[in-house]
This record gives sequence, C-alpha cells and structure tokens, in this order.
Amino acid sequence: MAESSMTTARLEAFSDGVLAIIITIMVLELKVPHEATPAALAALWPQFVSYVLSFLYIGIYWNNHHHMLHVTKTVSGSILWANLHLLFWLSLLPFSTGWMGENHFDTWPTVVYGIDLLMCGIAYYILERRIIARQGADGVLAQAVGRDLKGKLSPPAYLLGIAAAWLVNPWLGFVLYALVAAVWVVPDRRIERLASHKA
Repeated sequence: MAESSMTTARLEAFSDGVLAIIITIMVLELKVPHEATPAALAALWPQFVSYVLSFLYIGIYWNNHHHMLHVTKTVSGSILWANLHLLFWLSLLPFSTGWMGENHFDTWPTVVYGIDLLMCGIAYYILERRIIARQGADGVLAQAVGRDLKGKLSPPAYLLGIAAAWLVNPWLGFVLYALVAAVWVVPDRRIERLASHKA
C-alpha cells in the first residue's frame, strides 16, 4: 500500500469514530439504579466520578489529536501504526474506568487505571514524534510543541500517581491523575496560531 493512499482526513475520521465508540461504551457502563430514591442514585458516585475523569481525558485526546492532524498533510505507515497504538490504549479506558468505579477506587483498579493513562500518554508522544519526524524540525508541529514540557512531564506524574495509589492511598493516585488532566485541559493555541500564520 502506498503511503499516500490514506489521507489525514480518513485517519481523523476513523479515530473520531473509535473515540465516539469509547465514550458510548463508558456511558453504557453507568448502570441505572433499581430503586427510585436519591440514596440509590448517590450510591453510584464512584462510577460517575471515574466516568467524568475518563470523559475529560477522551476529550483532551480528541482535541489535541484533531489539532495535531490539522497540520499533518500526509501520513506514513509508521504514523498509521502509531495512531492505532494510541487508539488501543484509549480503547481500554472503558475497562479500567469501570473496574475502578465498581470497586470504589480500590488499590489495584486505581493502579491499573493509572497504567492505562500512562500508556495513552506514551502512545500519544510516539505519534507526535512520528509526525514530527515526517515533517522535519521546521514543520508546524515541531515548532508548535517546542520542548513539549507537558508531554515530557506527564509520564513521571502518572508514575507518581501509580506509586501513590499503590504505596500510600488510591485516592491520592486518583487526585494526581486528575491534576494531569487539569494541566492538559487548558487549551494550547500554538498549533492554531502557527497553522493560520503559514496558511
């Protein structure tokens, strides 16, 4: 298959579809209470809290993935595989989210959730590097991400959260995962500015 046979539009459409399915699976994991009481609804708070964080993470990846592909004109085989690698770890979020919520943030589920987030972050970084390698150091993406401090600091933060969940308290790990999301939820306009400037 020639490298030019798949456009970034097709790649983005496929990725968007997978992410939409992931969100759908996660929301279907939220079980409807069998009793029509506030207490029955309140009992679902662990599942809801874990769903909210995972939904936020999916939204962050979707947003950044969209911006990254917006400045990517062509794709190579390694970019396709790197994108599938990212989607693989993201597709495990419904499982790790559901396990953590169902078990009220117990140690092992919270650790596994953190490992999943860590692998998603690593996979995204690999995809970013493959695109930059194809565009070159003077490409829009390379200029936009610069030193990529957030990308480089996120894996150590996930590792710290995993260690905290395992050695101290699962809730501390969860808080650290949420803090990483809070850092990434702040929109980064560098890609948009550079793309419009070069247009």
